[in-house]
Amino acid sequence: MAIKRSASAVWSGGLKDGKGAISTESGALDARPYGFAMRFEGVKGTNPEELIGAAHAGCFTMALSLILGEAGLTAEKMETKAVVTLEQSDGGFSIPAIALTLTAKIPGTDDETFQDLAAKAKANCPVSKLLKADITLDATLED
Repeated sequence: MAIKRSASAVWSGGLKDGKGAISTESGALDARPYGFAMRFEGVKGTNPEELIGAAHAGCFTMALSLILGEAGLTAEKMETKAVVTLEQSDGGFSIPAIALTLTAKIPGTDDETFQDLAAKAKANCPVSKLLKADITLDATLED
């Protein structure tokens, strides 16, 4: 089985003075503006890195839900934040790291089991497998 999802980007103009729009097949993003200032200068708006972060946080959290279920556990609540690092070096720009921070409330488990299951989700979520960045995880289990 292969599921295909799509997104698109449109760009007009040069790098710094140009304007772009990002859209997704589902309509969650519909010609959402993005540009140089949004990506590199902190101007409000979206950028590829935050979209990668959203995809990774969502994928990881769903993968953990599956792994928890296989262990007979159900999360009361899980919140994952992904911080994507974009940096410039001699060879241009790269994304060398993504830091996942998870806070979860999962009745019936202990921290050792939780850490093991979270690590499995990090290693096995499809977005983690796709990315070649150093992907870290900071997981916190709440009482």
